[in-house]
Amino acid sequence: MATNILMPALSPTMEEGKLAKWLVKEGDTVKSGTILAEIETDKATMEFEAVDEGKIGKILVAEGTEGVKVNSPIAVLLDEGEKADAVPAAKHDIPAAMKDIGAAVKAEVAPKADAPKAAAPAVAAAPKTDGTRVFASPLARRIAADKGIDISALAGTGPRGRIVKSDVENAKPGAAKPVAGAPAAAGGGIPGVAPLPDARLLYPAGSYEETPHDSMRKAIAKRLTSAKTLIPHYYLTVDCNLTALMAVREKMNAAAPKDKDKKPAYKLSVNDFIMKASAMALMKHPDVNASWTDTAILRHKDADVGVAVALDFGLITPIIFKAQTKGLVEISNEVKLLAGLAKEKKLKPNQYEGGGFSVSNLGMYGIKSFTSIINPPQSCIIAVGAGEDRAIVVNGKIEIANVMTVTMSADHRVVDGGTGAKFLATLKQFIEEPASMLL
Repeated sequence: MATNILMPALSPTMEEGKLAKWLVKEGDTVKSGTILAEIETDKATMEFEAVDEGKIGKILVAEGTEGVKVNSPIAVLLDEGEKADAVPAAKHDIPAAMKDIGAAVKAEVAPKADAPKAAAPAVAAAPKTDGTRVFASPLARRIAADKGIDISALAGTGPRGRIVKSDVENAKPGAAKPVAGAPAAAGGGIPGVAPLPDARLLYPAGSYEETPHDSMRKAIAKRLTSAKTLIPHYYLTVDCNLTALMAVREKMNAAAPKDKDKKPAYKLSVNDFIMKASAMALMKHPDVNASWTDTAILRHKDADVGVAVALDFGLITPIIFKAQTKGLVEISNEVKLLAGLAKEKKLKPNQYEGGGFSVSNLGMYGIKSFTSIINPPQSCIIAVGAGEDRAIVVNGKIEIANVMTVTMSADHRVVDGGTGAKFLATLKQFIEEPASMLL
């Protein structure tokens, strides 16, 4: 009997993905473990294996298709003896709501065929009684008609102010009309906060090029907006004297064994020391090494420290697990390995999900100081700036020292201000006196 091959959930948070590439074709015989396709999630590109044996009867989703929902059919597997012509024609199902939104955006941003070349985008819509137009999805119109709601009285929260199903379902008698002349909304979502206008309404047609959002950019936008909106951030900043650390780093790198080509076995960076110092500080302050849930605070037993890796197509934070148990060389090598996998989109979910703390370092770009957005379910992240020569006062005298600014963003639900300050003081000590990490 023919069975459907379903879009897999390659991580606990995956809801949809891109079918990047098929590695089999119709008519191929496969067995358990055969690599069927490459699936691109918001974080990585991963291989998808067959779990049953049989013959690929029909491919339902073409490679390159984005937004394929988890558990939706992507191909049909035939049992021995079954024929491909017995498989009914099928195609990738896109939810009606997605079709509606996609059609709306396409219609709204595309100029009319008979419009002048520089004309602004237009969309067909039913006129209001006052002669202006109302933009609404067909489903929203049907619900409004059934409920006896004047759809022209509603403010839309869909693309470019389009009235969608939820607007009608949540409508109350006497709902206020949009203010005349106000810009159309790009989408709401935060109670009591007016949605931002779609930027396309603010620029002349032809003055920009559109780059469609890929799955990673969509996930970053959704995750960071949620984190910044829902997590009560506060910030603490310290300056760290790197003089001792730089001296230790120079000695350790000079002592690195070399191969026949005189290439050193390792090259420690300042960030490797910061990762280790963070891990050791977390073990001394378990209240910081924690995550928030609605019913409890989770205090982690190990220091799992994430390191932010900037990519051409986004950002990802692979994790050094049990960093408190690892030496500087091991941490350095692991960071380089994970960064390489990240840039190739080959990280696995168990290499970037979870963790209790993150380090984001922009010092290599000359950034002096900045703040970072917390990466949930973690409760803290430090933003590390560039080390630079600054004048400092030592025993009443002005001296020059290599100083680095570190700013911690903390979740106030988990980490109180005093607790965060004590943690940062310990981190500063470990950075300024690297030997103290051995105590």
